[in-house]
Amino acid sequence: MVKRWNRLLIAFHVGTDALLGMVAFVLAYLIRFETGLIPLTKGHPPFSQYLLILPIIGLLVPVAFHLHGIYRLRRGRSRIDDFFAVFVGTVLAVVLGVVSTLYIQTYYVPDAFKDRGVFEVSQIVWGLFLVLTIGLTYLSREAIREVLEHRWRKGIGLKRVLIAGAGDLGRLVADKILEHRELGLKMVGFVDDRAADDHLGYRGLPLLGTLDDLPEITQRERIDQLYVALPLEEHVKMLALVDHANREIVDIKVVPDLLQMISLKARLEELDGIPIIDIHDVPLRGFNAVLKRAIDIVLSALSLLICVMPIAVIGFLIRLTSSGPCLFRQERMGLDGRSFHVWKFRSMYHDAEEHTGPVMAIADDPRCTPVGRLLRRSNLDELPQLWNVLKGDMSLVGPRPERPYFVAQFRRQIPQYMLRHKVRAGLTGWAQVNGWRGNTSIEKRIEYDLYYIENWSVMLDLKIMWMTLFRGFFHKHAH
Repeated sequence: MVKRWNRLLIAFHVGTDALLGMVAFVLAYLIRFETGLIPLTKGHPPFSQYLLILPIIGLLVPVAFHLHGIYRLRRGRSRIDDFFAVFVGTVLAVVLGVVSTLYIQTYYVPDAFKDRGVFEVSQIVWGLFLVLTIGLTYLSREAIREVLEHRWRKGIGLKRVLIAGAGDLGRLVADKILEHRELGLKMVGFVDDRAADDHLGYRGLPLLGTLDDLPEITQRERIDQLYVALPLEEHVKMLALVDHANREIVDIKVVPDLLQMISLKARLEELDGIPIIDIHDVPLRGFNAVLKRAIDIVLSALSLLICVMPIAVIGFLIRLTSSGPCLFRQERMGLDGRSFHVWKFRSMYHDAEEHTGPVMAIADDPRCTPVGRLLRRSNLDELPQLWNVLKGDMSLVGPRPERPYFVAQFRRQIPQYMLRHKVRAGLTGWAQVNGWRGNTSIEKRIEYDLYYIENWSVMLDLKIMWMTLFRGFFHKHAH
């Protein structure tokens, strides 16, 4: 039943997206040529010419969304994920629209009709179409999300979930599912080879049997999704679970035990015909590294220009309220383990570590000045690091840089800690926007940093920047 509803929902999305795309195109024409808000420069094309293009728009919007993978429904997709998916899909639709109309105009429209501007679309109309389609499509998805979440809260259309593995990793997955009822998932219980010795379960969820009992349990409990959350040493059992899931109509999802992983993404290389596996390969190589650096230069330069006045005011307040310079620099470790000096607004009293040496920041740190405490809470003390980004010491997004004194400790205590130096350190990062900053678990920060490094993309960087604007400032763990 759930899968049938998924198919109907996809069909509804396709039809709605096509319709809203055409509505946006008509509205863009009306705003451009009929309202008088934008001065006319090249005449007033008849609406009938734009009506000819409407069927193309109705086709290209769903095609572009399909190419971008928007119709692969996933209940765990956040509102931010939805927005950026719609944004990129609409940009792709505009590109396809421009290319299609130019191609038709060039090769299929007679010269007499070309002079009349048939299949010629104003650039301003394309721009308005982009904005309107993003707005209308995203709002339609928000409305559908509200309807679905209302149904799920009533227990309608829930997917029944079973977790293979009742250890720490399996219980962490159960916690997340139970905390996010809006995802429409219903926890049924666990299967684990320790079931014979422990029937207590977790948070009221029972241990239903061993891994060998899985075929009978999935049929009896009508399981829709199986989460495999086994320790690394038991992953050999995963092959049998996948084989069973393939025989039943059960979605299988593997939860990696990241802290026990020994590598980032692996890449197959060749040494004179001998296959070699590079277990420390990362996506940020070659063109990707150049693209990320270009984005850093443009955005950091613009941000510095925009923040000139705030930086001047903050510097004045620091000098006014405490002795010492308004800026200070501190050694940090960055790309490939090389040290550099990071710039920050001074938030502590001058020479605060002269007697204590390097100390991790804590809540209500007595070394902080009154202005410095506010700067730390709002993260404004890190504004000067935009200069580090522009210079190339750092990136806008990446693992936060740490002081060499603490790196020397963490590299001995925490496996894979040094892998975070495979990329440039960042002004903000995936760990920070997910709450792992300040006086929180170093292990969890490493887990999130490695996820970012392994799954880097421009879209992930944009998502983190967006989340920083709404989650990064005045964070409870910012000291």
